[in-house]
Amino acid sequence: MQTREESKHQRKIKRGGFWRWVIASVFFRLILIYFPHNLFLSFRPEVSTPVTSLRRLAEGYWLKQASMSPYAGSMYHGSPLLPSVLGSLTVKRIEGHPDHVFCSLLFVIADIVSNRRYSNQLAIGITYILASGDFAALVYFWNPFTIVACVGLSTSPMENLFIILTIYGACTRVVPLAALGWAMASHLSLYPAILIIPVILLLGYGLDAPPRKLFLQKGFYKIGDNSSSNIHCEQEKMINQSKPRIIFSWRPVMLFFFWTTLWSLYLLVLCGMSVKQYSSLWEMFQRTYGFILIVEDMSPDIAVLWYFFAEVFDFFRNFFLIVFHMNILFMILPLAIRPSHWPCFFAFVYIAISSMLKSYPSVGDSALYLGLLVLFLDELADMQFSFFIFCGYVGVSLLSPVMHNLWIWRGTGNANFYFATAIAYACLQIILVVESVSAMLNHDRKLRKLSVANLLDGKS
Repeated sequence: MQTREESKHQRKIKRGGFWRWVIASVFFRLILIYFPHNLFLSFRPEVSTPVTSLRRLAEGYWLKQASMSPYAGSMYHGSPLLPSVLGSLTVKRIEGHPDHVFCSLLFVIADIVSNRRYSNQLAIGITYILASGDFAALVYFWNPFTIVACVGLSTSPMENLFIILTIYGACTRVVPLAALGWAMASHLSLYPAILIIPVILLLGYGLDAPPRKLFLQKGFYKIGDNSSSNIHCEQEKMINQSKPRIIFSWRPVMLFFFWTTLWSLYLLVLCGMSVKQYSSLWEMFQRTYGFILIVEDMSPDIAVLWYFFAEVFDFFRNFFLIVFHMNILFMILPLAIRPSHWPCFFAFVYIAISSMLKSYPSVGDSALYLGLLVLFLDELADMQFSFFIFCGYVGVSLLSPVMHNLWIWRGTGNANFYFATAIAYACLQIILVVESVSAMLNHDRKLRKLSVANLLDGKS
């Protein structure tokens, strides 16, 4: 039998190996930062979008330096706070070094902080080498999507950082941190606003846990002369004795709304001070959230909206805009009812759906939900088509730049070449969400059947 000292020594060895991999990934990023002109990652539509492009942020910064509104042109559509915070880092300061190297280093730091928040999350499942939080952190840190988003001068690592802070703060019930993360993530990207529902469930109920009702049958089992209602009563009695009743706690939820209001007002004041000299808050809302909702930019990316709205008649444009955006909202209520006892998994599903249906997605969005997916390895062990999904992501990642090159640079293809990879990418994400939800529901059914089998063994 292992002693306490031996177990502590093994944990230290595992943590040492974990941090070696983290440090290696940091050095790998730092090496790639010095070769951006050879990789051209900042020009890739899969990496840099009209909302997350650092080159567009630099344009907004220079407009502001020229005593003009950062939204005066048609380039910048992000938060007015980003040019004030990151604008000076986009200037080339060291002769012979690539542009934006200092900003790239900041994104590396953002990835490191996100990695730390991953590793501190509760280990929902059980892995044999590392805790699930550490394993998810390594998957996120070594994910090629995360690396190219960091090196490719995209602001998506900053958005991912605040989303992870939201989930981490809700899991640990650090309400001010969760409120700050949610307010900042919603301010930068709008779509993380739907995470308020899993955050409320995490604060109210706590971490993921099977509900009591999964262990209570509906009354269709019979054993000898015992009626099914008696079995159901015995099951409920057993659960009540072995598992405490989970009561929703309103106090952290009320505190979350208080801190959210406080942080949101603070952000509005800062934004108002930032744009007061050049424009107004209303222009900021039009150029940021309005730009996202109206889908003004038809530049090709890995989404399907650019092609669809480039082909649709203008008369039907507003109708389909409502349809596409309401798709996200229509999925909130069913998911909030059925798997609500898995709030962390619920947050993963929301992030995956918003990444799939948002106006200007990037690979940085996929890196976030793929990292969260690893937290549920045990529950999703029986997920079908996992190998097919993995090969699909690899194939789309390789084919997308090839098709874009054939269309834009070589002229031997057309828009349908690149759009086909976008459709394939969307289909893969749909399959991933459907299969993961189905696997989680099957996991709940297995728990229920296991409870029935244990009850039958106890009565025999």
